[in-house]
Amino acid sequence: MHWRLLVAVADCGSITGAAERVNLTQSGASQAIAALEDMLGVRLFTRERRQTVPTAVGLQVIDHARAMLAALEQIQSAADAAKGLSGGSIRLASFPVVLQAVLPPLLRRFRQRHPGIDVVTLEASDEEVEALLAAGTIDVGTVVNPSPQRNASPLGRDPWLAVVPAGHRLARPGRRGVVALAELAAEPFILATGGCEATALGIITGAGLDLADVRARVRDWSSGFALVREGVGVTLVPELTLPVDRRGLQVLRLAEPVHRAFGLVASESGARSRAVQALFDLLQEPA
Repeated sequence: MHWRLLVAVADCGSITGAAERVNLTQSGASQAIAALEDMLGVRLFTRERRQTVPTAVGLQVIDHARAMLAALEQIQSAADAAKGLSGGSIRLASFPVVLQAVLPPLLRRFRQRHPGIDVVTLEASDEEVEALLAAGTIDVGTVVNPSPQRNASPLGRDPWLAVVPAGHRLARPGRRGVVALAELAAEPFILATGGCEATALGIITGAGLDLADVRARVRDWSSGFALVREGVGVTLVPELTLPVDRRGLQVLRLAEPVHRAFGLVASESGARSRAVQALFDLLQEPA
């Protein structure tokens, strides 16, 4: 990882860009570069005009690092060939938020480990993912709240959070950013689904509650947040769907937290694929 980071800094011209490429935080990447410099006893990079550039000795070290990484890829390719993993592809479908926010680091690691295997991704709603899995059209799909019987490889989970207009009475400072599900259900409500089967309605009815006043039903999360900004109502969404720009919005935690889990499930044909098994094996390793 340290040597990949070294090459990435040279390619990107910045530690920030390199950290994103190798799936590290910026502070973690800075510490890793500093550790390399301490180990070697030389300065590898310098800052010039808002860009991180290699020193003279840094250029020599980077050339050797590229050669070493290329040799490692050849070693991995030879091992893959012996295991029947020298080529092929994996067809993977997922709903948008996981495809955009969760899967990229995993797929980058998989490409580094198995450069001969292509992963073809497809964006779909979770209902469509289930249909594609059942039909065998894909090898792997992201499934929400998979049952234990499905042998899913966990990808992660996120909490459901309330989103209300800025200045809403449920967001008063004295409440410390916490709201009860019953309080939320009693408000004018924006039911946003994001194309997912696991919706706020299921969370609320599962708690034995009813939505008192549904003002709008929208498929797109961004449409839901726009309506909340306009004061049309409140909503309940998974954390990963929150927008980067939260102006006009207030995010609240539930008094009794509820989480959404998601994992990768193989289709019947995908379960027999060595490439899919290699992907699942990688998921068992520490990131």
